[in-house]
Amino acid sequence: MGENCKYNGGNNFSEKLSQYLKEKKYLCVCPEVEGGLPVPRNPVEIKSGTVIDKFGNDYTQNFQSGAENCLKKIDDYLKKNPDEKIECAILQARSPSCGKGKIYDGSFTKTLIDGNGIFVQKLLDRGIKCLTLDELLP
Repeated sequence: MGENCKYNGGNNFSEKLSQYLKEKKYLCVCPEVEGGLPVPRNPVEIKSGTVIDKFGNDYTQNFQSGAENCLKKIDDYLKKNPDEKIECAILQARSPSCGKGKIYDGSFTKTLIDGNGIFVQKLLDRGIKCLTLDELLP
């Protein structure tokens, strides 16, 4: 949505998504920032269930706590707005937080494997429909 929260300090603004959401209510969250990670930061990938950067630093706890913090924001929003329902979560493809179906394999060679990011898996475990932008607006 244009928030500069990517690992490289940029964002993934999409005009198509902006237009799609124009008449909808939505909540923007970034599990990586919510987990205390700075912007910019070293890129990370998931390898054997552990979230690491290319230097081997372990950020698994940041990703877990960030996902939990985002779930709490969602819960708090729904408590304040009990008549609203979640239609879906729209997420960034391939991300170690928000990737759905395919994520990078931890080798930092842009190799994709089947899997979900930390936040996506928690959303799916709650029964929340998750879509990447490409799935939502091909």
